[in-house]
Order: sequence, then structure tokens, then C-alpha cells
Amino acid sequence: MSIVLVGLSHRSSPVAVRERFAFAEARVPSALEWLRRHHIAEEAVILSTCNRVEIYAATPLEPAQAFAGLREFLVQHHEYKEPLRDELYTLSEPQSLVHLFKVACGLDSMVLGETEILGQLKKAYEVALSGGHTGPRLNKAFQRAFNVAKHIRTETNIQRGSVSVASVAVELAEKIFNSLQDHEVMVIGAGDTSEKTARALLSHGARGILVANRSFERAAALARELGGRAVPFDDWAAEFEAVDIVISSTAAPHHILDRPKLERLMRLRRDRPLLLIDIAVPRDIDPEVIFLENVYLYNIDDLQSIADDSLKQRREEIARCEAIIADRVKGLLGGKPAASTSVPGAGDVLHAPCSVQPSSGNG
Repeated sequence: MSIVLVGLSHRSSPVAVRERFAFAEARVPSALEWLRRHHIAEEAVILSTCNRVEIYAATPLEPAQAFAGLREFLVQHHEYKEPLRDELYTLSEPQSLVHLFKVACGLDSMVLGETEILGQLKKAYEVALSGGHTGPRLNKAFQRAFNVAKHIRTETNIQRGSVSVASVAVELAEKIFNSLQDHEVMVIGAGDTSEKTARALLSHGARGILVANRSFERAAALARELGGRAVPFDDWAAEFEAVDIVISSTAAPHHILDRPKLERLMRLRRDRPLLLIDIAVPRDIDPEVIFLENVYLYNIDDLQSIADDSLKQRREEIARCEAIIADRVKGLLGGKPAASTSVPGAGDVLHAPCSVQPSSGNG
């Protein structure tokens, strides 16, 4: 039984495609159950973040047959009708294991070496494990991946510089406003990424934080921790007159802010500049708002340009990390050599010269 992978990420597809394949957290267990019940996989883990959707499957099927089944599952599960070309990538052993290890280590992330993806990968594995959807093959592979990630984090400098979506978002805000002092921030969605972003904004001088979340108790708890103020989710728009920066990262399946709504809010703000950072997938904010005057909208893909700057600082560490991964995969496979992973769009980062980071995290 071998481990195969079918997925799409920020390297192979834009956010407009990725958001169509994102799994709501509550639907993951039933999706895993479907894959096993229909004998596409005997073991499976689904990783769904703002930057990637990947299915890792241990299966007795031939790789081509497994790829076809997993691809069909993704398309039907998400009712995706448009043609797919290079958006989906498929990997079999040993490339699938090399890719898993690189994802765990942040080597395949938008911000090279970021740490959020490791936590997301662990959570995805725990969901599958607790539901009885993993077994000896995936258990060993994922546990080894976590061990390698810890080793690389402590033994290399791959995390030097910006290492998360939150830190890159802050860097972008500082480019727009020069300084965060005297600027009020609203965080919509009190999840892990939003919390990290809020803390980063405060540490860089933001005047105050407003927190809105569907669970007001969660919003209130986070606001207390940050010295900010919680607002009911249905009332967050009423606070727009005072804010300058909005970080949105909810699990809503549709836009929570569209152009007509923002047009009205901008009039209340007397058209002061407004920075919107939409780090949700599916996106929270209608891309059409970018056509409004004094509105600056950036989604998760837009953060790539900032991540590219961080990449220059870390090229020297990539080859060192890849050598560690190759050695560990070889050990996992009992001495069989691990070939390089080939994922669409990954070449510039994953196969940089030896004289040589990135995230969505949301990795």
C-alpha cells in the first residue's frame, strides 16, 4: 500500500479556484469517511488551508487509478463545473512523502519557513486520527514529518525574517500607512490566524483593536486578551467610521462585504483611506470593492509579493533543509532514494541553487 497525494495550492492555482475547493471544517470527517467507504483510500488525511487543499491517501490502488478517484471526488464534492488543467497536482511515492515533509517544514509555503502550516497540518492529522481514518502508513509518515519539521526549525535558519501570514500582513499595512500608530484595527473572525494578526498589529503600534466574531463570547475573550473591544458580529459595519485597517478571516461561505455595502460605509468615513486584508478562503470581501476610491484590498495571493522579498534572505538554507528531508524520507522508505518533488510553480523556491522561506500558513 502506497501513499499518494492530490492537491492544489497557491503555486498551482489562484485564490478564485482554491476557494471553490476549500473544505469547511465540519465537513472533513464525512469526506474522509466517504473516501474510505468507496475504497479510494484505506487511510486518508485532508489538509484545507487558505493556501492549499491536499488529500493524502494510503491506498492499494495503482497511482493512476487512485489519482482519478481522488480527482473525481474533489470535483463532485465541491460541484466544480469548470475545466481543470494544471490546477491540480498528483504525486506518488516517494515524491508524495517529500512533499508532505516540505509542507510540514514550511518549504512549500507562501512565506518560506512559516510555522502556522505545521499547526494546521497537525490539526488535520488529529481530525483524521480521532475519526479512525488513519493507520500504520499515514501515522508513521505524519509523525515523521512533524519530527523533521522540529529538527529543521531548530537546526537551520529557514525561519529568518517574516514567517507567517500575520507578519506579512503587518508589513503590508506599514507600507500603506508608514506607521500603525493612531490607526484603529478591526479583526473580523477570531480564529488562530486573526488572533496572531491582531497581536502582531498591536506589537507594531496599532492604537486599538476591535474584534467581531459570530461567537460573541470568543470575540470578548480575545478582546480582553488584547486590551481591545468586542462588537457583535451583526454590528461590525457600524464601527467602520472609526477604523482604518480591517483584517478579515471568517469561515463564511460567501462575501460578508460587497461593493454596495462598502460604498455606503465609505461615505460615513468621509472617504478616508481604508486598508482591507482578506486572508479568508473562500474570500470574505468582494474583489469589486477595489474599484472604490481610497479603498485598498489585498487577498491572500497578494501577500505573495511581500513573501518574495523574504525569500531572498533564506535561499542559502533551502538546500540544507532539502538534504535533511531527502535523508529522512529515504529512512522512512527503507533506503529507497527520494526523488525531488515537482509541483506546478514550485521550481523557483523548492529547487533554488545550493548557494542559496515563505506561508497561509495558512500554508
